[in-house]
Amino acid sequence: MSENILDVVIIGSGCAGHTAAIYAARANLNPLVFEGHEPGGQLSLTSSVENYPGFPEGINGFELMDRMKKQASSFGAKYVMEVIKEVDLQQRPFKISAEGGEYLAQTLIIASGARAKLLDIPGEKEFFGKTVSTCATCDGALYRDKTVIVVGGGDTAMEDATFLTRFAKEVHLVHRRDKFRASKIMQDRALNNPKITVHWNSAVTEICGEGNNVSHVRLAKHPKGSPAQKLQEHDGNAESAGVTIDEFKCDGVFIAIGHIPNIEFLHGKLATNNDGYIVPSHNDANCASCDVETAIPGVFAAGDVVDWQFQQAVTAAGMGCKAAMAAEEFLSHQTPES
Repeated sequence: MSENILDVVIIGSGCAGHTAAIYAARANLNPLVFEGHEPGGQLSLTSSVENYPGFPEGINGFELMDRMKKQASSFGAKYVMEVIKEVDLQQRPFKISAEGGEYLAQTLIIASGARAKLLDIPGEKEFFGKTVSTCATCDGALYRDKTVIVVGGGDTAMEDATFLTRFAKEVHLVHRRDKFRASKIMQDRALNNPKITVHWNSAVTEICGEGNNVSHVRLAKHPKGSPAQKLQEHDGNAESAGVTIDEFKCDGVFIAIGHIPNIEFLHGKLATNNDGYIVPSHNDANCASCDVETAIPGVFAAGDVVDWQFQQAVTAAGMGCKAAMAAEEFLSHQTPES
């Protein structure tokens, strides 16, 4: 192989990307890792990771990511803080266009993660980054002795709400259904916290305020189901839908309703499901690495960019490991002419 052609390029520097870098570097594949706009991924914004094996006291998410990067670097992985613009997957070596130039790679591991979804309601854009946030650990300390709202019903919403009780005097958890989808342990923590009040069958329909500060939200409620769905069924008429809409005073809004995979640079060159997650190549009981292989030989995907269900640090790390080992095996079967 040409010296100008890299054996492995890894896009993303979260749990999946770092783990792939560790394994690829230990296999002497000299991986190049593109960190992107958010080095360390979403986990770097998490204050306390309690369920990653080997840390019984828990560990700060940024510290965990930093340790992984140092470990990968110690084996020879190289990191560049560039964002990928586009990839050409039509032939190998694959062409990767980044902010700093173009790169060629025999194999590509996509571990670019996902970003938070937004509500797409009036006031959200105006106050986003001010008193509307998707990162409780980043901004929670700004709401000491204040009242905040967390929107969502999964693990992230439970974690955010629980974390915010360290600072806020009141945390109101708004969920569109009558039960959470979060894991039981996370639900129990939120439901048993005296600072957290749950608003079932509810939805924030508008965020209001002045300048940079949120003053209140419009909170829609329905006694038996999703208020947004009921409003849609009745052309937005709250009265006929049986929906009540009240003004609810608060100082900040935290949105925790899911994620969107960061794959814009692919421009549709790999198959995805309806939510935008990369779809593995096939499901074969005799294929141990099928969950990280894509339809294009030599291109692998790992972590939250492909895992729409679990989205855990440990599963992302496991997929990163599999992707690197699959890339190593793929390369071992290639000839210089192939």
